[in-house]
Amino acid sequence: MLYQLVRPALFALDAERAHDLTLELLQRTPALAGLVMGQRRVDAPAPLLGLRFPNRVGLAAGLDKNGLCLAAWERFGFGFVEVGTVTPQPQPGNPRPRMFRLPEHGALINRLGFNNLGMEALARRLELTRSDYSGVLGINIGKNAVTPIERAADDYLLCLRRLHRHADYITVNISSPNTKNLRELQNDAALDGLLLAIAAARRELAQAEGRQAPVLVKIAPDVADEQLPGMVELARKHGMDGLIATNTTLSRSAVAGHRYAAEAGGLSGAPLRARAEQVLRGLRAAAGPDFPLIGVGGIDSGEDALARRAAGADLVQVYTGFIYRGPALVTECARALA
Repeated sequence: MLYQLVRPALFALDAERAHDLTLELLQRTPALAGLVMGQRRVDAPAPLLGLRFPNRVGLAAGLDKNGLCLAAWERFGFGFVEVGTVTPQPQPGNPRPRMFRLPEHGALINRLGFNNLGMEALARRLELTRSDYSGVLGINIGKNAVTPIERAADDYLLCLRRLHRHADYITVNISSPNTKNLRELQNDAALDGLLLAIAAARRELAQAEGRQAPVLVKIAPDVADEQLPGMVELARKHGMDGLIATNTTLSRSAVAGHRYAAEAGGLSGAPLRARAEQVLRGLRAAAGPDFPLIGVGGIDSGEDALARRAAGADLVQVYTGFIYRGPALVTECARALA
C-alpha cells in the first residue's frame, strides 16, 4: 500500500510537523485518501446510541482537532470520526516540541494541551463541510487552560450548547493529562457536579433543538480499579449515554529506559493496550451488558480490536496504531469486527 512508501518520509520529520503536513494535504486533496486507501469502507452497520454506525471502527479524538479532513477520513474507511478536543476559546497549547515517537514500542508521547482553533471556528467549518461526511460524527469537548478548575463546567457547557446541533454525539473529556488539574474532574464530587450541569443543559437543548445528542465521558487509564463502579454509577445517575476508555497514560513502566521516557505528557499506543483493556473490563463488569462503551488505546491489529470487543467494547477507536500502520489498520479492524 502507498502509505508504507510514504511513511519513511513522514517519520523523517518532527512528529508534529508530519502531523500538520498530513492534515494540510488531506484537507486540500481528500481524494488522496482514496488513492492511499485503495479500497472501500467496510460496510458492517452497528446500531448504538440511537445511531447507525457504518462500521465499528472510529478515529479517536486528537488527530483532527479542528475537523479539517472529514471527507478524507471517510475515504480511509472509518465508520465514525471524533473531532476535538475543542475548547471555547482558541488556544495554542503547550510549547514545542510536544510530540515524540517511540517506534521501538509502537508508541507516542504527547503534551499538546488542547491546541485548537476554538468552538466558533469548528462550528463554522462544520456548517460548510458536514454534508461532505456520511459517517457518524463525534465532537470531543474540554476546558481552556486558563479557566480555573472550579469553573470548568462553564467551559463544557459553552461547547455543548454551541456544538450540539452539529454533533451526532458529544464526548466530555475529563481525562487528558496535558491540561493542569483536568483529571481532578474524575473525582466523585467534581464529576457529580459536572454531569449534573451537563444533564440540565441537555434538557434545555432537547427543548430548543428538538433532539438530544448522546453524551459520553472519556476517562483515563490511570484511575484506580475501585473507582470505576462509581464512575459508571454517576454516568447513569445523570443520564449520560456511555463511556470511552481510555485516554493516554502517565505511566512509563512499559517504556522505561527509552530516551523519551522522561518527557512529560500522555503515552499512547501499544504500551497502553493492557491497561486500557483492563479498565474496559472493569467498566463492563460494573455497567452490565447494555451500557455503551467505546474502547481505545493500543489497538494496532484486527486481533486487538477483537480482544477489545471481547472485553466489552461496543465500538473501538484508533489513533497511534493508525499513525504507525496507516489505513490498512482501519480495514483490518472493521473486517475483524464485522
